[in-house]
Amino acid sequence: MSEIVRIGCGGGFWGDSDQGPIQLVEYGEIDFLVMDYLAEITMSLLARARVKQPDGGYPADFVTLFARLAPALAAKRIRVVANAGGVNPAGCRDALQAALDAAGIPLKVAAVTGDDLLSTADRLRGDGITEMATGAPLPAKLLSMNAYLGALPIAAALDAGADIVITGRCVDSAVVLGPLIHRFGWTTDQYDLLAAGSLAGHVVECGTQATGGVSTDWEDVPGWDRMGYPIVECHADGSFVMTKPPGTGGLVNPATVAEQIIYEIGDPARYILPDVICDFRHLKLTEVGPDRVLVEGAKGLPPTRSYKASATYADGFKCAGQLMIGGRDAAAKARRTGEALLKLARRLLAERGLADFRRTSIEVLGADDTYGPAAFKGGAREVILKVAVDHAMREGAEILSREFLTSATGMAQGITGFAGGRPKVTPMVRLYSCLVDKNLLSPILTMAGVEHAVTIPIPAHEVPAAPSDTLGIEAMSGPFSPVPLIAIAYGRSGDKGDDANIGVLARDAEFVPAIAAALTPETVHGYFAHLLTGTVERFALPGLLGFNFLLHGALDGGGTASLRHDPQGKAFAQMLMDFPVPVPTEWLARHPRLARFAEPVRL
Repeated sequence: MSEIVRIGCGGGFWGDSDQGPIQLVEYGEIDFLVMDYLAEITMSLLARARVKQPDGGYPADFVTLFARLAPALAAKRIRVVANAGGVNPAGCRDALQAALDAAGIPLKVAAVTGDDLLSTADRLRGDGITEMATGAPLPAKLLSMNAYLGALPIAAALDAGADIVITGRCVDSAVVLGPLIHRFGWTTDQYDLLAAGSLAGHVVECGTQATGGVSTDWEDVPGWDRMGYPIVECHADGSFVMTKPPGTGGLVNPATVAEQIIYEIGDPARYILPDVICDFRHLKLTEVGPDRVLVEGAKGLPPTRSYKASATYADGFKCAGQLMIGGRDAAAKARRTGEALLKLARRLLAERGLADFRRTSIEVLGADDTYGPAAFKGGAREVILKVAVDHAMREGAEILSREFLTSATGMAQGITGFAGGRPKVTPMVRLYSCLVDKNLLSPILTMAGVEHAVTIPIPAHEVPAAPSDTLGIEAMSGPFSPVPLIAIAYGRSGDKGDDANIGVLARDAEFVPAIAAALTPETVHGYFAHLLTGTVERFALPGLLGFNFLLHGALDGGGTASLRHDPQGKAFAQMLMDFPVPVPTEWLARHPRLARFAEPVRL
């Protein structure tokens, strides 16, 4: 029997429940515990925190939690990898090591550094570096700038004997790939294996999203109050079984795993990571037991000569407020209220000699505003009004904040939900993504006061992109009946900067031609045209019977730069699930699920 390495992911973001790592340590029977803390905006928050407190700049709750877990980690010989270092991995390491030493727990903590690019920003600016999507120059003043490092420094730290490895910015999947390189001895040119290990990391990096969380078929997923955190049982040949601790909530089956695989992957033939370019088009998922799915088929190509880097910078201020409005014509009252608030604020801006808002947003939540022309007809009797503005100056944004609650007494009847007071004005933080030459960075691992440089092989040339698949789709025969997409597909959506990803997978191979015919780049663009500023690309995933759609310029800037209620496109897949798809009428008799959806699609 080949060696099996069990890796559990106890958290998918900073703020995830402490129950994840506790659950996995107590009865996950794992070899490695990994944690993912860092999103792009998290780096800017931590950078600002370090300005106020030089020895800070990392999630302090990580130190508290893992100092508490340390006795069990030591007793069970569970090793930890976490990107909890933020903008100060060395400080995080020192704090945790001090806590362990004080408690007499003999665990060695290593830090991986070298991702911080702020000191090279002037050089990069002088070299004419540009933003990946827009071609814009690097802003003059940055809050943070970090490259996404790979798995090799993590593997090196584990090779050196570290029990706990703390990194700064690295790709999320590296926290899993690093332990696999360490345990299996994979080399830097075994690209299929590196891609397979990266896929294992990609599946678990968002925690319970891999065990039935945010599933399209949410009604089938039990135990939301005690969700099982994901575990991958990894083999040296790159295959792995996705599972969770027994007796926990959630659901692991091919559909829940496939949904997580397609989450935010862009082009599945060219999922670019620091250590390998992954090809996920021809994966095979097999249910091998209750809550157990075998994943195989990842392929890899040599990595690029660049790291992706993300910088954050301040760009003005925003204010966003919400109110509930009830009663007849609630949506109409909400829209008029929002329009009146903006008109009032603009009049006051002009009177005070201030420029107009750079952007404004009115959303009536509960009235299908985000659906645009695809909104269901019918009036809601309770809605949430959200009004947001973007202004170059704090005092401009503060005008909306000060006037927002005048609506409670001077506008529509039925306004409530204002007990929290005036909406806050916050700095507008934007993301800037670019590519930097790998030769500019020198990753370093530090343990017990000793620094070790980590050599990163850089390919002599880059491999061109692979041709896309067409799935060999055959034409269908009529007559046809419309059903909503959810009747024949499931999916998941998320963001990458200002772009949204929507993965759509067929529930049966027979349904692929109908999805392919109905969901073209043009029809998806039309469905989301009210939200888009760019184009739509479609990529095929033959192994998973589906497609990934990349919607460029879909998120009003994305992240904290967006004024929308859904700045990350989390609801986009659910919105698309109501898209009407013509299917052969004879399918309705053979597939009972379709017959339930055969009533006219409400648009």
